[in-house]
Amino acid sequence: MRRLFALLLSLVVPAVLLLPGRPAVAASVWHVVAPGETMQSIARDFGLRVADVARWNQIVAPYPVHIDETLRLTPPLSPLPPWRTRVEPVTPAMVNWNPALKCPVPPAALRKVWVSYIDLQGAYHDGSIIVHRDVVARVQNIFLTLFRWRYRIMAMAPVSVNLPGTSDMSIVTAGYNCRPVGGTDVWSEHAFGTAIDINPLQNPMIRNGAVSPAAGRYYLNRSRYLIGMVHPEGAARAFTANGYFWGGQWRNLKDYMHFSVTNR
Repeated sequence: MRRLFALLLSLVVPAVLLLPGRPAVAASVWHVVAPGETMQSIARDFGLRVADVARWNQIVAPYPVHIDETLRLTPPLSPLPPWRTRVEPVTPAMVNWNPALKCPVPPAALRKVWVSYIDLQGAYHDGSIIVHRDVVARVQNIFLTLFRWRYRIMAMAPVSVNLPGTSDMSIVTAGYNCRPVGGTDVWSEHAFGTAIDINPLQNPMIRNGAVSPAAGRYYLNRSRYLIGMVHPEGAARAFTANGYFWGGQWRNLKDYMHFSVTNR
């Protein structure tokens, strides 16, 4: 937990350094795009050239930016490789299949979808997510869009490779999970492979005053635009444009991490 909070602090250090008699210069490595901002306004605010910010983020003219996008404010060590994806069949061992649980979807109906993503520190990874075979194309489109928008994802499987030393799976972006909805005997949409939880730490669930994961309390102020957060006018659009509904718009509870094709 101490390591996790140290990481959070490193991501929210002051974004601007004011020097006497000089324009503002970037003190952070990155900036999360908020409503009303443009590439031009961001470059101006940080005392940078538009052409430089665009080149560091591999964005071409007319330099579009998207809410929830994280822009680099300093040159990267190397350019991001192209986005890539592949799909694999799912074996019973991959999902710890237990027939006695009577899960509603068998492994043969699931697929492991590999997608490229950018982590909180700006590093490129290949991560996987298990979903129902019927939503594979949608899921690929979603993660391609998030990659193009330079949206950051904390971790995806395999966690031992993508976030070594982490054992807390509650912070991992994931899909299939054969379990009921908490406190009920009704199957969760995750058990059907038709739901995705993205960046659970930065987008917690709030139900009856309880926050899950607990460290997500740091992100309860949804008017802020921090790395990995989802907003309706930002990263949520990558999902809703592909037929997913967002738990952040529910009334009886708020599940900011949760997207599903049935709105449950």
